[in-house]
Amino acid sequence: MEMKWKKVHRYIVFKIDEESRLVTVDKVGGPGENYDDLAASLPKDDCRYAVFDFDFVTVDNCRKSKLFFIAWSPSESRIRAKILYATSKAGLRRVLDGISYELQATDPTEMGMDVIKDRAK
Repeated sequence: MEMKWKKVHRYIVFKIDEESRLVTVDKVGGPGENYDDLAASLPKDDCRYAVFDFDFVTVDNCRKSKLFFIAWSPSESRIRAKILYATSKAGLRRVLDGISYELQATDPTEMGMDVIKDRAK
């Protein structure tokens, strides 16, 4: 995956077009953007998928990078959208290479940086 190996993007947000039911890229975060930029780009009232490239240093002082897949389904989103995203998730995950961890979030606290750091250990 270009995102992991070439470090071209920090994150990618995907959305589903309800008419065609195709997953499309909604937003791409450049290498200088961070997790807060990703979180701010997610709508408060609609579902999205996101892939985030998390760089960190281990306790052994080794630099590592892990890709997180985030299924964003806020409680304010419509039931139809929640169902569409839930049923499409497995198909998208199959075509994304290199994903290390998956998060399901309905509010920002479920996908906070503390959750990301804890999972990446």
